[in-house]
Amino acid sequence: MTRFALRIEFDGGPFMGLQRQATGPTVQQSLEDAAFAITGEQVTLHSAGRTDSGVHALAMRSHIDIQKPFEPKRLMAALNGKMRPDPVVVTACTIKPDDWHARFSCIGRAYEYRICNRPAPLTLDRGHAWHIAQPLDHQAMHEAAQSLIGLHDFTTFRSVHCQSASPVKTLDRLDVRREGEWVIIEAAARSFLHHQVRSMVGCLAMVGRGQWAVEQMAKALEARDRQALGLNAPPDGLYFVKAIYPDEE
Repeated sequence: MTRFALRIEFDGGPFMGLQRQATGPTVQQSLEDAAFAITGEQVTLHSAGRTDSGVHALAMRSHIDIQKPFEPKRLMAALNGKMRPDPVVVTACTIKPDDWHARFSCIGRAYEYRICNRPAPLTLDRGHAWHIAQPLDHQAMHEAAQSLIGLHDFTTFRSVHCQSASPVKTLDRLDVRREGEWVIIEAAARSFLHHQVRSMVGCLAMVGRGQWAVEQMAKALEARDRQALGLNAPPDGLYFVKAIYPDEE
């Protein structure tokens, strides 16, 4: 049995999320079906993150175990061929030790959220960004974001369906910057709660539009109450961008 570590890129629009579900197509189903077509083996895809419907990935880290011998580049090419026309591809494939696990060996995860801040509607980026026509004060958003850095109870920013044992997480980074008409939010932590990033972004957007004062972000955090949440951002603009492992630092 060989453990293959994969780096996966996908457009989350057509999928019900990454994890296999009975209610619709998923990234996991697409890749597992492709692996079965190639090897005749029932494999299970394990991943560093669990993205929701509509959420994208630039570099999701995953692994599968295969009994038949394969050269990594050949396996990558075969998987990509079989997954067509699904908008998911393997961009890297390597062999890892049996004790390496895409989820449990991961010590850090990073997401990026993209807001297109212009009056005109989206065309090419429709489904791949959150369109906000009103002007956003990205500097106020960044200032408000800093109150969330560190170890906190993030109940306010946690989905009611979250399965995490505790709402306490350490947020390592939450930066907001502007690149022309784009407002980019970068978040990094060891792990995140369900909907945490989207919930934080939604509230930051309220700060940017002047609906919330900068100080309201800290008050929402301190409330430890989902009812204190101002807004949950749509999945369109969220991207999983990096998973960190001890052997790759």
